[in-house]
Amino acid sequence: MSVPEDEERLLPLAQRWPRASKFLLSGCAATVAELATFPLDLTKTRLQMQGEAALARLGDSARDSAPYRGMVRTALGIVQEEGFRKLWQGVTPAIYRHIVYSGGRMVTYEHLREVVFGKTEDKHYPLWKSVIGGMMAGVVGQFLANPTDLVKVQMQMEGKRKLEGKPLRFRGVHHAFAKILAEGGIRGLWAGWVPNIQRAALVNMGDLTTYDTVKHYLVLNTPLEDNIMTHGLSSLCSGLVASILGTPADVIKSRIMNQPRDKQGRGLLYKSSTDCLIQAVQGEGFMSLYKGFLPSWLRMSHITFLGGLSNLVGSHKMRPSTAFSKEDLNPDHLPWARRFDLCDAILC
Repeated sequence: MSVPEDEERLLPLAQRWPRASKFLLSGCAATVAELATFPLDLTKTRLQMQGEAALARLGDSARDSAPYRGMVRTALGIVQEEGFRKLWQGVTPAIYRHIVYSGGRMVTYEHLREVVFGKTEDKHYPLWKSVIGGMMAGVVGQFLANPTDLVKVQMQMEGKRKLEGKPLRFRGVHHAFAKILAEGGIRGLWAGWVPNIQRAALVNMGDLTTYDTVKHYLVLNTPLEDNIMTHGLSSLCSGLVASILGTPADVIKSRIMNQPRDKQGRGLLYKSSTDCLIQAVQGEGFMSLYKGFLPSWLRMSHITFLGGLSNLVGSHKMRPSTAFSKEDLNPDHLPWARRFDLCDAILC
């Protein structure tokens, strides 16, 4: 056996298989983040379905009988009416989604960065390349993960269906996949994929640009250092922008995914995402596109903060005194791609 091979065997696993290790670690981080924030995601989905005007076409009285409740009252209502554990109803397909989404997004981004875009002559990766690469990688990852997102949304609404006296659609996660596949075929698993990838692109664009821009502005122009406070403020701002950009597409996606379907798997309420958008605005007003905005903002901010915190910890390991100095943050060579490299699989 040659000397280089002997040396390679002595390397840590993370260095011998960097992409596999990165996928495993990011998948674990995404799972923890999903478990911690899933009640916010469930609350968001329930809020997005409240007052759905298109249900009147089917003679569904649920729209008129169910009072509109805000984030706190919706969450408390789920606990009181369905039980505390139901706050995590649908978490299994959500974890499946992160596995597929993380893998597709990571592989796509690495390929775009190394093969398509490449670094500049001074070995830096510009902001615009990170944003475009992140958006394209998010679109690919979200498209691949659409079936798991579809099952997640429908399972999140099962508790409400039971309260309304409607029959439950699924016995479990795998039964949900099998039933959707049997009724709508392969195509049925990709219901709502258009607004889903639109949301992914908009969320990635808003988060990547805002987080790094705000963080570097605070470090360069205020007394704040690159610490937890700075990451917290940056996360709130990036979560706000990402939610403003992505919530309308998220509302459309959730309603298309949850709508009742005929025996051939065709939707009974909406013909397309455009039709859903028009019906929502005409029947409920423009602000109906921002139902569930608050829990969405809190969830995105929390997840982005976890990603930024992992970046901060990694930076401190490399430099014990501080994560970045003022000199490191020279606008001519800001490390825009660095946070995305460390936590690219946690965003949703």
